[in-house]
Amino acid sequence: MGRKGKKEPAEPQYYMSATNMPAYNYKVYYMSFLEKALYFLLAFAVGAAVGYLFYGGIGKDQYGDPTTLTWVLDIGISGGVGITAGVLFLPIRTKQIIKKRRRNLSSQFRDMLDALSTSLGAGKNVMESFTSVYEDLKVQYDEGAFILRELELILSGIANNIEIEELLLDFGERSGVDDIKSFANVFKISYRKGGNIKDTIRTTHQILSDKMEISEEIETVVTSNKMEQNMMIAMPVILVGLIKMMSPDFAANFATPTGILSTTIAVVMFVVAYYVGKNILDIKV
Repeated sequence: MGRKGKKEPAEPQYYMSATNMPAYNYKVYYMSFLEKALYFLLAFAVGAAVGYLFYGGIGKDQYGDPTTLTWVLDIGISGGVGITAGVLFLPIRTKQIIKKRRRNLSSQFRDMLDALSTSLGAGKNVMESFTSVYEDLKVQYDEGAFILRELELILSGIANNIEIEELLLDFGERSGVDDIKSFANVFKISYRKGGNIKDTIRTTHQILSDKMEISEEIETVVTSNKMEQNMMIAMPVILVGLIKMMSPDFAANFATPTGILSTTIAVVMFVVAYYVGKNILDIKV
C-alpha cells in the first residue's frame, strides 16, 4: 500500500509494445522545452500588454507625472499579469493539442474502418485485410500519421503471434477515444465467438461516421457563437485602448482608486463569463 498523499507517477508519452516498438499515448502530451518557452512568451506578452493597458499609470503625482512608484507598479503589475497568463495558458494549450490529436485520430480511424470493411467484403481474411488497409492508407496519409503508426504496431504484433484483439484493445486504451475502445471490445467478442466481423466493422464505421457528421454540424452551428464570444472578450481591451489613445484626460480616471476597483471587477466578470461561455459551447456528442 502506498503512502497517503503520495503523488501518482505521470503517464508516459510512449509505452513500449510487446514487439519493442514505441506505442503513442494519446491521453497525454508533454511539450518540449522550446514549445513551453514559445507559448509562455506569447501568453506573457499578451498578458503583460493587457495588464499595462488596464493598470498602467497608477501612482502618478498630483500633477499627473509618473513617479518611481508608477514605474515599479507598471513593471510589477504587467509582469505579474504576464506570468499568470503564461502559467495558465500552458495547460490550456496542452488540452487543445490533445483534443486536436484525438479528433484527427478518430477521423483516421474511421477511414481505417472504411478500408477494412471494403477489404473484408472483397473476401480477404482479417489478417490480410489489415495488411491491405495499411497499404491503402499509406497512399492517403503522410508518413508518420497516427493511424499508420498504429497499423504498423498491429502488423508487427500479428507477425510476432500476438492476438489481434489484444493489439486493438491496447490501441483503444491508449487512444482515450471511447469509439475506438468500444470497437476493440466488440471486435474481441465477435472474433473469438465466431461473430460476423464484416457486419461489426461496417456497423461501427457507420456509427462513427454519423457521430462525426453530427459533431461537424454542431461545430458549424456554434462557430459563430464562439466568434462572438471571442469578440466580446476582446472588446473591452480594444475600447480601453481607444479611450487611452483618444482621451488621455478621461483615461486618467482608470488610475484612481474607484477606477482600479471598477476595472478589477470588470476583468473578473469577463474572465468568469469567458469560462462559463466556453463550457456552454463545448458540446460533446
